[in-house]
Amino acid sequence: MPWVTRGLRNGIVTTGYPLRPDGYGDRYHAAVRVLPGPPPDAGQAAAMAASCPTGAVTADGGTIRLDRGRCILCGRCVERHPQRFAFDPAPEVSALTRRALVVDAAGPDDDQAVADARAALRRRVRALRRSLHIRHVDAGSDGSEEWEVAALLNPVYDVQRLGVFFTASPRHADLLLVTGVATTAMAGALRRTWEAMPDPKLVLAAGTDAASGGLVHPTYATEGGVAAVLPVDVWVPGSPPSPFALLHGILSVLDRLAPGGGQTR
Repeated sequence: MPWVTRGLRNGIVTTGYPLRPDGYGDRYHAAVRVLPGPPPDAGQAAAMAASCPTGAVTADGGTIRLDRGRCILCGRCVERHPQRFAFDPAPEVSALTRRALVVDAAGPDDDQAVADARAALRRRVRALRRSLHIRHVDAGSDGSEEWEVAALLNPVYDVQRLGVFFTASPRHADLLLVTGVATTAMAGALRRTWEAMPDPKLVLAAGTDAASGGLVHPTYATEGGVAAVLPVDVWVPGSPPSPFALLHGILSVLDRLAPGGGQTR
């Protein structure tokens, strides 16, 4: 009886995302965005670039760009230059190309490349439209991404309601979800896991470490991200990415999100 009454009292706790926005999803710092403004002078541009510990902020010809694939969401740029940078709570931050993670005040660096990649990805995943099985591999993570991946299976996010399942065997997997910097010691294991997967197969790089190597790269022990080892189809930035951002990346693989957001039917 206590479980019954508790269930009736709590009601449905599972998020409605992506069919409708979640009530608290906008409280998470999903990414940093570049705000419009006048071109900075040389001194201002240098100060903005110096505020980033990973080199994610660059200034080229007066245009400020931010590489979300290198951003660790430390917030230094937002704190020191609030007139030019701000946190973006929207979880739709995944990209189909590495270049699309580079943003300025106008948006992604190459919208045409994103459109081309989306079309190519759509052709590749027609066989996966009903369900998706994921094999997760930790290739040198600090552990934070694993917490977010595990949260996908709890009652709040319940990724299985979308036809997405985790599997222990790569031979049953459609998508290889990789977290971590892709250490040299894990490179061989990553390749063997990918080779064991049946076609069509896809790779999702989850988190800043998987996208670029994060704070620790370059070192003798890291490859500098998953793309140095495997072909990546979807990039989900963040340190770590939230479960909503991971959901967006996974659903982008299935082409179940329309270009403007929302779930297609």
